[in-house]
Amino acid sequence: MPKMKTNPGAKKRFTLTGTGKIRRKHAFKSHILTKKSTKRKRNLTYFGEVNKADLKNVKLLLASK
Repeated sequence: MPKMKTNPGAKKRFTLTGTGKIRRKHAFKSHILTKKSTKRKRNLTYFGEVNKADLKNVKLLLASK
């Protein structure tokens, strides 16, 4: 059976931590930022963790165990 290939889009969007968790960036931080509060924009800067419900699909895209 051939090797699983990593999805190029997922490769750019997700990072694996040392403990095996998958981190993601927040959405809504690219444009139309004038109407968003400074606090909201600041909190969107930080990384989030991938939800438990999506973890299986993301791991499949990243071809990791």
